[in-house]
Amino acid sequence: MRFERLAGKRRYVARGVVALLASGIALPALAQATPTLNSGDTAWMIVASAFVLMMTIPGVALFYGGMVRAKNLLSVMMQCLAITALVTVLWMVYGYSMAFSTEGMHAGVTNWHSVIGAFDRVMLAGLTPTSLYQTVPESVYVMFQLTFAIITPALIIGAFAERMKFSAMLVFTGLWLTFVYLPIAHMVWSGPGSLLGDLGVLDFAGGTVVHINAGIAGLVACLVIGKRRGYPHTHMPPHNLGYTVIGASMLWLGWFGFNAGSAVAANGSAGMAMLVTQIATAAAAIGWVTVEWIIHKRASVLGIASGAVAGLVAITPAAGTAGPGGALILGFVAGAVCFFTATRLKHKLGYDDTLDVFGVHAIAGIIGALLTGVFAAPKLGGFDSSVTSPLAQLWIQAKGVGFTIVWSGVLSWVILKLVDLTIGLRVGAEQEQVGLDIAEHEERAYNLS
Repeated sequence: MRFERLAGKRRYVARGVVALLASGIALPALAQATPTLNSGDTAWMIVASAFVLMMTIPGVALFYGGMVRAKNLLSVMMQCLAITALVTVLWMVYGYSMAFSTEGMHAGVTNWHSVIGAFDRVMLAGLTPTSLYQTVPESVYVMFQLTFAIITPALIIGAFAERMKFSAMLVFTGLWLTFVYLPIAHMVWSGPGSLLGDLGVLDFAGGTVVHINAGIAGLVACLVIGKRRGYPHTHMPPHNLGYTVIGASMLWLGWFGFNAGSAVAANGSAGMAMLVTQIATAAAAIGWVTVEWIIHKRASVLGIASGAVAGLVAITPAAGTAGPGGALILGFVAGAVCFFTATRLKHKLGYDDTLDVFGVHAIAGIIGALLTGVFAAPKLGGFDSSVTSPLAQLWIQAKGVGFTIVWSGVLSWVILKLVDLTIGLRVGAEQEQVGLDIAEHEERAYNLS
């Protein structure tokens, strides 16, 4: 359960109490109210879940696959498909329970349940066709959250593309999901008693949980595994930008499920989330291209696609609270800044983040998470009446960002080192030279005979 939706529901309940008192209806009737199934909400959430799954397969698979060299296309697509399968099984076995179980959680009480869920929902125990989450079947909510758990580790593979063993990727994904993603999701989204939720961190659809989390892990991964052989002296251009544009377009479409679906209802909040997502994405694409045009005197296809993704990332935490004006500013800033972090910063610092996971996802996620605190305020066009001081909320957001950076960075490093010491992270020099499609899977993306 998202923290901001809980806050919103508390406000609605409070208003309802006042109305009931005014009308003379006894309060015990309110306590007897139970969630009821809403077919409109259910239909929308089923569609939203399919949209978010599409973001990984084939969205990320095509977006990343087009940017690598031809000899590594299938390896990227294989990793996306394998992550989808692996995370689905782990989510069913224990992931959903660890992320969203509220057993033992109490508001204001600090215990280990504020960091991670209990195991009472292991193997999806208690899930039936009639069990509800708010106004939708819980099975639909389980599926919706599963798609988030799938795409997050799938984003990380862009940082170490073209050089990690397939077996190492699988082990890393399982460990990272367990020890990094699930606790952060629980701490932000599981409701009263969660560490970051109780702190007041606003994250409507995953700025911290998904993008900062994945972006920092990506940076750590590319540092631990090392640069591609020949980088940066060997020219390594994308082999098929057409795939990348198709993938980016599918991400743009799927992101409406990502953000508007996070309302868990077919209502005004979902509609506004959809609108501000479109505005921020367009503004970020323009922001990136504007800076690129000023510096390079041209606009590139890869640039506008990357700028659009930066806008999608940046608006994600703010989609439920920012207004159109805030989305416009937030998107443009994210696009302009990410141009520099993806093109200049990594070359200046010398790390090989193959597909700019840190430069786009981490940086745009940080920008979005911080500015969520500013543009959520009604005085700045936002819709969260609990944010009376943008500066105070900005500080809360900064603490959430800092915590996520440390948590993801430290634990990702530990997991990568553990995998490297046991089965090894990186393919051999000869395997890297011939490409992972042949070396790891004995298949070719293109038959040239």
